[in-house]
Amino acid sequence: MTSDSNLPSPGRPESGDNNPAVRARVPDGVADGCFSTGAIVMTGPSEYVVDFLQTIGRPHKVAKRVVIPHPVMPQFIEALNTNLELYKQRFGAPSAPPVVPPDPNQRRPSPQEIYDDLKLPDEVLSGVYANGVMIGHGASEFGLDFLTSFFPQSAVSARVFVAAGQVPRLLDSLRGAVKQLEQRQHGGGQNPPPNLPNAQDPNTQDPNNQGPNSPPGESPLPPPPGDDPPPPTPPTA
Repeated sequence: MTSDSNLPSPGRPESGDNNPAVRARVPDGVADGCFSTGAIVMTGPSEYVVDFLQTIGRPHKVAKRVVIPHPVMPQFIEALNTNLELYKQRFGAPSAPPVVPPDPNQRRPSPQEIYDDLKLPDEVLSGVYANGVMIGHGASEFGLDFLTSFFPQSAVSARVFVAAGQVPRLLDSLRGAVKQLEQRQHGGGQNPPPNLPNAQDPNTQDPNNQGPNSPPGESPLPPPPGDDPPPPTPPTA
């Protein structure tokens, strides 16, 4: 069973009655969402894979895996950045979570070692597809509704909550993945080899509580160019 959610018009945050309503179904299994304390971004031949992590307590785990086509990611970044600027206008700059200084003598873990330390449940392994996103924010958190925009009805495929202080670092990771893909493509060939993933610090925790969400905004995203499975790629901090 699903429930319907009235959502603002594509391309901009809700700003009044001038925006026609967009409807997206919210499946019962998705409605509660999950909270994320960090993310790892990986690049495949035709899509990005964003692993949203929960690193409060042990074992650390991948709470949600979202698969986003290459052409969609820049629009997701633009929508998230727009919402961050609106947040700053309303609440000021978000407080960054504390960061543990890296030990210069400690060897950097390999991607396999990182994922060996993460629980990756079977139901998360294949991820969920998204070619659209709705973004809202409250005083202490952002809500990301990832959409499948297919005829005849859009639906929410994943709902993720992120502490406001984590959003600038998430944006940096997403931008870094896009920049690295562009650099490889300009080096020749449209299907470059796998990329080292950009990662937020998976050990960072944020005690912020969730607050009421302000009206969300939607970024319209184009249909994907293909759906080849993404090969895993090693992380960069």
